[in-house]
Amino acid sequence: MNERTDDASAPEGASAPPAPAPGGLLGRVRAVLGAHRLATTVGAGALGLLLLGGGALAVGAAMRTPPAPVRVAAAAEPAPSAEPRPSPDTAAAAVALRTCSVAELAADPRLAELQAQVVNAGSGEVLFDRGGSTPSRTASVMKVLTSAAALAVLGPDYRATTTVVKGAEPGTAVLVGGGDVTLSRTPSGDEGVYPGAAHLDDLAAQVRAAWDADPANPPLTRLVLDASYFGGEEWQLSWNLKERDDGYMSNIAALMVDGDRDDPYSNTSFRSDDPVGRAGQAFADELGGIETIERGTAPAGAAQLGAVSSPTVAQLVDKALVVSDNTVAEMLARLVAIQTGAGNGFDAINAGVLEGLAGYGVDTAGLVIVDGSGLSDDNAVPPAYLTRLFQKIAAREGQLGVLLDALPIAGERGSLSYDDRFTGDNAVADGQVIAKTGWIDTGYTLAGVIHAADGATLTFAIYALGDVSDDAKQAIDTLATGFYRCGAQLSNR
Repeated sequence: MNERTDDASAPEGASAPPAPAPGGLLGRVRAVLGAHRLATTVGAGALGLLLLGGGALAVGAAMRTPPAPVRVAAAAEPAPSAEPRPSPDTAAAAVALRTCSVAELAADPRLAELQAQVVNAGSGEVLFDRGGSTPSRTASVMKVLTSAAALAVLGPDYRATTTVVKGAEPGTAVLVGGGDVTLSRTPSGDEGVYPGAAHLDDLAAQVRAAWDADPANPPLTRLVLDASYFGGEEWQLSWNLKERDDGYMSNIAALMVDGDRDDPYSNTSFRSDDPVGRAGQAFADELGGIETIERGTAPAGAAQLGAVSSPTVAQLVDKALVVSDNTVAEMLARLVAIQTGAGNGFDAINAGVLEGLAGYGVDTAGLVIVDGSGLSDDNAVPPAYLTRLFQKIAAREGQLGVLLDALPIAGERGSLSYDDRFTGDNAVADGQVIAKTGWIDTGYTLAGVIHAADGATLTFAIYALGDVSDDAKQAIDTLATGFYRCGAQLSNR
């Protein structure tokens, strides 16, 4: 801080200095007074001593002459200093430059019309995006949405029940389908494609025991088949019929056995155009003595003769995801629609599944869900929805840990362990890519979770759509392996 040195004792308007003082004591007094301006600073006692030594008149005359002022140079004004540069209250956060590019892999022509997105599951940052917000067909990745909705609406322990009740006519029993597509005609203790499935021979034994326990009952000769729990068409109009002929999909009915397969021990097996009729005939064969089989409905309040239940929803989700069982996925979607009150036909699936997904807190705007399996080209889900849902799945929110545990794993489990997946250089990602596969004529898809080489957890979805062939699977695997190698350093360029 600069300090001012102005002399406040100098009289205002001071005149020029007087002529030199005469010699002697009085002159010396004048000199002292002029040079040192003691008129106002010298004490009265000291001045009195001077007057006694030199005479009062001389001093009086000297005091009437104003003393010469002492001129003090004005203090120099301080040089202006440069004002400090204003600084922002908060320094801008440093943005890490991500440098690991998969652009060349994403440009593989085998991917056709690529849509993809990758998210850092920990931070929520979108690392890679190619059309990620555009709703498109998903193929069997749709089963992830169906399974998530089933876990939310039905719960992992729900089971579908098939019952037999006494018919209105004498000698009649009614087989009532409860939506269990896994009910099996294989012998109890001998599992077909569905682990934990109920068996017709067990149900028939219950019915025979209950029927014979009442001596008033006439012989059991008539069987009515009630499949009214599901409504509407059995075949979704946008599906290609070759899916049934090639053994990948059945008609959807509330009463069937073994997913309506010709071979109950094979995942891929021809399906008929009458699953209800096949189930009825198999049950009649187990009961014995049946002369007539017909369609109908159970009378209200009829006495129950027997009941068996399906595997749990958790077991069904595992089957739907690990080997991509289409019929089980449709069973789950239809049960969700019924439970939510949306209806019991294909036209109720969209509303039912969306209601089931709503609780996960991921925006479902723009989603179109035509079926539970993903076979339809009319389904529309953006990759961005899947990456956000998979963040919840990776965190095992709610019941979603069941879904995570049911997914295929590269090189180890389910449809990602087949001989044509994650082979060669892509085998480096074995065990680290946990994802649902998808394939229809117009697209191949893969979506799930990657535990990357740098320790980051990524969620991703890849759609290869349009004019694609079987080698799109290898291109998808290579791109996913690129994501695995890059981890959190994955660049969008």
